[in-house]
Amino acid sequence: MNEKKKPCSCANCDFRDVVFSYLNDPAVEELCDHKEEQFFRKGEVINHQGEKISNFKYLKSGLVKLYRRTPSGDEQVIAITRPFEFVSNMSIFSEDRYQYSVSALEDSVVCMVKLDFIKALFLKNGGFAMGLLTKISRINDKIIAQTLDIRQKNLVGRVAFVLLYFAHDIYRSQIFEMPVSRKEIADYIGMSTANVIRTLSDFKKEGIIRISGKTIEVVDKEKLEIISKHG
Repeated sequence: MNEKKKPCSCANCDFRDVVFSYLNDPAVEELCDHKEEQFFRKGEVINHQGEKISNFKYLKSGLVKLYRRTPSGDEQVIAITRPFEFVSNMSIFSEDRYQYSVSALEDSVVCMVKLDFIKALFLKNGGFAMGLLTKISRINDKIIAQTLDIRQKNLVGRVAFVLLYFAHDIYRSQIFEMPVSRKEIADYIGMSTANVIRTLSDFKKEGIIRISGKTIEVVDKEKLEIISKHG
């Protein structure tokens, strides 16, 4: 089960510089009265597809995936993202229920603000409204661009793309522990699990990566970038 924490101070929060910089100190204090943090363990669902939307949520720490269930019950991974992203808020101004699910890939802390309060801020503070909508729009654009980039690649190019995404964007390290399963990678890039396993094995044999359990090391970054670009 997720664990609720006491509301934290927003005045010195890194997130204030992302969007809430448009709010003055009294408004930030008021925000804290409507906000709480929740801790989610790895594997826990932060919000379910079809669940009624009552809070504005943003990731303060950790790693999450955005996905949806198809009518046949299969999982489609749409995005994997780090803090200060708003993937759970893509439908909050257009729908009354979540169109996608979000779950924690690592232990994560999520800040939740009552949606009615956020909507009231929109009416009172145009700068805040524009800043938040701009941020959400950029995230939507990023997800669409990544999806199109992946679809243009063949199998090896898609796997190379994912490895570079984790190395560059998520962990910023050539050595990292893969937070998702081979099946989740397959769901993300639209390939079979067997093909993903085989491609990773081929990359290992060719000396492009090293694999030890869940730990992956990108050994030949240049070659992996070439495969991702031209694959």
